[in-house]
Formats: sequence, structure tokens, C-alpha cells
Amino acid sequence: MSVWYIRGTALASAFLMTGLIAIADGNDASNTSPVYDVGLPPGYRDWQVIGVAHEAGALNDIRVILGNDIAMKAYRSATRPFPDGSIIARLAWKYVPSAENNAIFGQQQSFVAGDPTNVQIDVKDSTKYAASGGWGYGQFENGRVNPSVDLINTCFACHDRLPKSEDLVFTRYAP
Repeated sequence: MSVWYIRGTALASAFLMTGLIAIADGNDASNTSPVYDVGLPPGYRDWQVIGVAHEAGALNDIRVILGNDIAMKAYRSATRPFPDGSIIARLAWKYVPSAENNAIFGQQQSFVAGDPTNVQIDVKDSTKYAASGGWGYGQFENGRVNPSVDLINTCFACHDRLPKSEDLVFTRYAP
């Protein structure tokens, strides 16, 4: 075997292993949002709860908002703007009545999470996302990025309507 064959094989193996490690860590480069290049953070489902919300109207969903350690520290200390490295994850499900619970209660009063609708990720990096107030956005359905540029471009436009004192974040901390 030539030294070039051995070096080429070693280099190819290194690239392959790097890609496999990135996918195993949840950093699948093909699963990032258009415009912002935001992916699903590894372990986000284990983060702490910032708050919960119900959106009525056309969305009619129930959601939990989670934060990484950096975001949680900022929430607890009321630090605004959020520091770089803050990540907020919003998980949403259809808002549905619970027939089982309502039968026990004798009236329609219990609602639960139904089928999942999407996960939205907000990442704070004031340099990388300077044009969007320091935040990058991604939306995912069934674990895969929604590739719509039109959809992702609505994120900043909507968040930008908030008072500047909120640092473009809708969710309030529910201790």
C-alpha cells in the first residue's frame, strides 16, 4: 500500500467519524434552519421549564417553553438582554379535551397535550445574528427542520414587535 492510500483512507475515516459524532450529538448539519442555521440542541428535552402557554385561535395549541442553563440564569436574575449562548426551546402540541378526565369530572373542563405540532428554537448570538436583534431561529416538525425561508423570516418580524426591554422574547418566567 502506498503512503497516499493510507493517508487518504485515514482522512476519509476522520471525516466520516466527525460526521457520525455530530449526528449522534444532535448536530446534524443537514437539519438546520434556513437563514439562521439553527439546529435542535442536544438534550433540549431535559432543560428546565421557563413557562407554559396556550395559544387559541387557528393554532389552538399548548406549549412548554424550556431554557438551557444560560437562559435560566438570565430569567432568574431578570437579566436583559439575554447573554450570548442563551437558548430557548418551545415545544407545542395540539390542545385537545381529555374524554377520560372529563368523564370523571362530569363536565368538559380538562384539556391535555395531543399530537405534537412543532418545536421552535431561539439561539442568542449577538454577533452571528446581529441583523435580527441577536437571535437566530429554527422550526422543526417531527424532528426535522421546516425548510421554508418564508416561514423562518416571519420569526424576527414577529419578535421585533415586542418592547426592546424584553430582548425579543415573548415568554415570561413562571417560577
